[in-house]
Amino acid sequence: MTAVVGASALVLAGCGAGGDPFDGEESSADKNTERDRGTIVIGTANFPESELIGQLWAEALRTQGIDVEVKSGIGSREVYIQAIEEGSIDLVPEYSGNLAMYFGGDEDTVTVGMSSEDVLSALKKVTPKNLALGEAAEAESKDSYRVTPEVAEKYDLKTLEDLDAVPEITVAGNPELAERPYGPHGLTDIYGVKESSMDFMPISDGGGPLTVKALTDGTATIADIYTTSPVLNSDGDEIDVVTLEDPKGMILPQNVVPLMAKGRLGREAKETIAWVNRTLTTEKLMELNKRNVGPDKEDPVKIAREYNEDVF
Repeated sequence: MTAVVGASALVLAGCGAGGDPFDGEESSADKNTERDRGTIVIGTANFPESELIGQLWAEALRTQGIDVEVKSGIGSREVYIQAIEEGSIDLVPEYSGNLAMYFGGDEDTVTVGMSSEDVLSALKKVTPKNLALGEAAEAESKDSYRVTPEVAEKYDLKTLEDLDAVPEITVAGNPELAERPYGPHGLTDIYGVKESSMDFMPISDGGGPLTVKALTDGTATIADIYTTSPVLNSDGDEIDVVTLEDPKGMILPQNVVPLMAKGRLGREAKETIAWVNRTLTTEKLMELNKRNVGPDKEDPVKIAREYNEDVF
């Protein structure tokens, strides 16, 4: 990892067709300023993958001699974005499609069925001027609707369009899913699922064992579980589930992307985080998640330290 600072030109040259990964012009506050020599505070949302990504960035920054603190489990998007704006944290791991919907869901620039490239382009347009984006990773972690094989067979479910064949549906997911555009409202507006046929079951474990239990014991008909999350029961055993296809692209592409306040991070810190993201694929993220929440339940700090040692 010591090559990151010494090879700043290489880092920037590797940004690909998108050019400079950082948002807007580089101001004097964005260069290697006092902010990089102070403590950078990374916030994470209240699910394991967010904590894991935050720790990956933190360990990489530490190898560059940058002081960093991780504030874990802050809460939902509404809570941690407010924390960034108020200055209690400097950045947070985010997901391109959901963030674009959050900032510009009522605008024509963000629509269902967009490609990853279109989503990132739209996100830059709708991100508030007091916030900035880092370079997006190839790694993508999407919301997805899962059912048990028994439910899929009973109602011949292959896609979200098939849900109209289910007379009563209980949707399990994080509490905020109830108001997300790809939640129950989206199933009604985009796929025509009758609102009267759906109940919502809030479970605050990010598609973890409690959500899986609700799905397997029949309390929930379908559950929102991230595509990079292993589907495990309370004993850590993997459960067989069926992912319903989303042919209309209701759930947008979700590349991992840093969200930060402008001027809080210097150039060196931004380059280091971009370097980490450039190594992070969906497959790698799935492997890391399994180590973290699987039977071994490895500490995310340990995982992050070993990842940085292996990659750099």
